[in-house]
Amino acid sequence: MRAEPTFRLKRPEEIEKMHTSGRILAACLSHLAESIRPGITTLELDREADTFIRDHGCIPGFLGYYDYPNSLCVSVNEEVVHGMPGSRVIEEGDLVSLDCGLILDGWWADSGLSVSCGPASEESRRLLEVTREALRRGIEQARPGNHIGDIGHAVQAFVESHGYSVVRNYVGHGIGRNMHEPPQVPNYGRPGTGNQLKPGYVLAIEPMVNAGGSEVRVLDDGWTVVTCDRRRSCYFEHTVAVTPEGPVVLTLRDEEAA
Repeated sequence: MRAEPTFRLKRPEEIEKMHTSGRILAACLSHLAESIRPGITTLELDREADTFIRDHGCIPGFLGYYDYPNSLCVSVNEEVVHGMPGSRVIEEGDLVSLDCGLILDGWWADSGLSVSCGPASEESRRLLEVTREALRRGIEQARPGNHIGDIGHAVQAFVESHGYSVVRNYVGHGIGRNMHEPPQVPNYGRPGTGNQLKPGYVLAIEPMVNAGGSEVRVLDDGWTVVTCDRRRSCYFEHTVAVTPEGPVVLTLRDEEAA
C-alpha cells in the first residue's frame, strides 16, 4: 500500500520548479496531439510520449504507478479516462483523449487534452468546446479566498447548461511531490464549500464531460473507464497554482497561450 500523502502549501520556489516540469509536459502533449492521424495505434502514441519525456530528462510518471504498464493514457470516443494503449487503431473522426504525467527533480506535472482525428463531427466539436470552456471556468475560480466547491460548481453549472453531464466517479486532486495529494477537486459542488484556497495550493483540475449520462464503468483490463450509454466523452486537464495574483496554469501549451 502507498502511504497517503500529506498536504502542505507549496512555496513560490517550489511552484516555479513545478512550472518547469509543466512546460515540458505541455510541449509533450502538443507533440502528441499533432501526431494523431488515421492509422496510428494508441501504443505508438504511448511510445512517442515515453521517448519525449525521457529525451527531456524527465521520468514518465504514469509508468508503474499502481502497476500501470504505460507512460500515457489514450481514451477514444466512449472511453472516458485511463485508456490503456495497445493495438487499437485511431480512425478518422475519432475523439481522442490524452492524459500524461511526468516527474522532473521530484516534482510532478499532470495534464491532458482531447482532440479530433481529422475533421470533427458536430457532436465532437460541441463537446470539445464545452469541455475546454468548463476547464477555463474552473481554473478561473482557483484564487485565494474561494473554495474547492467554487471550482466544481463552475464546471458543473456550465456543462449541465449545455445538456451534458460531468463524471462523478473520478475527480481532480492536489499535486506536488506526489501525483495525488489532498484535496480532491470534484467537477461538481456547491459554492463556498470545501477547502478554502490559499496561495500555495497546486491543483490538477480535470473536467470529464459525457455527451450522455454521467454513469461509467471500468473494462476488464482494470483501467479503461467507459460511458455506460456508449456516448462520447471528452477530457481536459491542467496543473494550476493558486497565487496571490490568482490562478497560474503550470501546464499551459504554446497554442493556448497564443
